[in-house]
Amino acid sequence: MANISLIAAILVSSFAIVFISLPFLIRKLFAAKMTGRDVNKEGQPETAEMGGLAIVMGVIGSLLLAIALYTFFDSQYQFSLIGVLAAMLTLCIIALIGTYDDLFSMRQSIKAVIPMVAALPLVAVSAAGSTSMSIPFIGYVDFGIWYIVLLIPLGVAVASNLTNMLAGFNGMEAGMGVVMFAAMLALSLIQGSVEAAMISAAMLGALLAFLRFNWYPAKVFTGDVGNLTIGAALAVAVILGNLESAGAILVIPYVLDFFIKAANRFPSSKWWGEQRGGKLYPLDGGVRGAAQFVMKKYNGVSEQKLTLTFIAAEAVCAAVAILLYGRILG
Repeated sequence: MANISLIAAILVSSFAIVFISLPFLIRKLFAAKMTGRDVNKEGQPETAEMGGLAIVMGVIGSLLLAIALYTFFDSQYQFSLIGVLAAMLTLCIIALIGTYDDLFSMRQSIKAVIPMVAALPLVAVSAAGSTSMSIPFIGYVDFGIWYIVLLIPLGVAVASNLTNMLAGFNGMEAGMGVVMFAAMLALSLIQGSVEAAMISAAMLGALLAFLRFNWYPAKVFTGDVGNLTIGAALAVAVILGNLESAGAILVIPYVLDFFIKAANRFPSSKWWGEQRGGKLYPLDGGVRGAAQFVMKKYNGVSEQKLTLTFIAAEAVCAAVAILLYGRILG
């Protein structure tokens, strides 16, 4: 029961931090002209960017609360303090990379690789832990030193970039993230990994609060600082909880988007929709990403329905991960 109360405290405090701080942050972002155009709406209204800073504040703040509870009530709350501190450091480094990218627009080739540096705290922690992964229908496979020096950095870099690519529509990033981390929280509790559950609960609470302001019509965007952090947090949670295969299932919609964009040489423009009669259509009829693929299949779709389609797809992946991985763990 102590662990459940700890997870609940993290989720609630993360939600509260974001919900309270975000209106203030939105005003400050507008005052600092940190805005972007909502390209999927008529008139392309200005919207606050870099709202993901509030997500980072909620996650780090709630985990600091957990550390305080651990410090003063260590007999009740037990978890790996080193593991959680490593996770927090990785997320802070990713947030710094995302902030720099939002401010100065980092080259795509650099942004694809540099998140690997953020994995160093996790590499240090994992060097003294398990190097095995649970693979459905196969079992546990020990990758040895390659898990530490290659798979962990790649996991952080790939996950953060995937969630940064499938973005740009009101409620999509936060909505899919809510489903993703709800599934991760459930799996972490099944697995018995308190640390993975803590990270998942912190992200779930933060994204639930953020979604209130990011849902159509959005008052704030996540920015790269938020999008990169979502993927990095998923990687951190699956590494700490030894849930890598479940994480691979949860990113399937993002992987499909990656392949479509790779076939189009990763376009930096015209990934959005053309607004006609309240519906979005692919620009020039081309399909440059998963979102435009859905637009074409619907023959025009509202932004809300487009977002709900991707949230539903993520929910299917979450259900598969819980059913498949939960059975293996059981």
